[in-house]
Amino acid sequence: MSKKEKTEYEIIATQHGEFKTKRLAPWYKNRKSWEPVNPKHLLSFIPGTIVEVKVAPGDKVKEGDDLILFKAMKMDSMIQSETEGIVKTVHVVPGDKVPKGFLLLEFE
Repeated sequence: MSKKEKTEYEIIATQHGEFKTKRLAPWYKNRKSWEPVNPKHLLSFIPGTIVEVKVAPGDKVKEGDDLILFKAMKMDSMIQSETEGIVKTVHVVPGDKVPKGFLLLEFE
């Protein structure tokens, strides 16, 4: 039994480079792969409650305009537009409880 088994390696890419490994955990193989953020989507940055929606579909907004009043951790936060554009769809109404990463509104 002097035959060596051919070991297949899998590559893991990290911020520090690529590494070879003989096996990966099932949870790692089945994870949701990373996707870049869509600049036309506004996502919640923390779980919370929608207090007020200040825009409607079709509204033109400029950078810095108020979009949504959001309550999280006993604090009110005004979410402002980071870009200029037209609101395509609003996915929330006042009173909605949203998780982190929830799609609040879309721009055209």
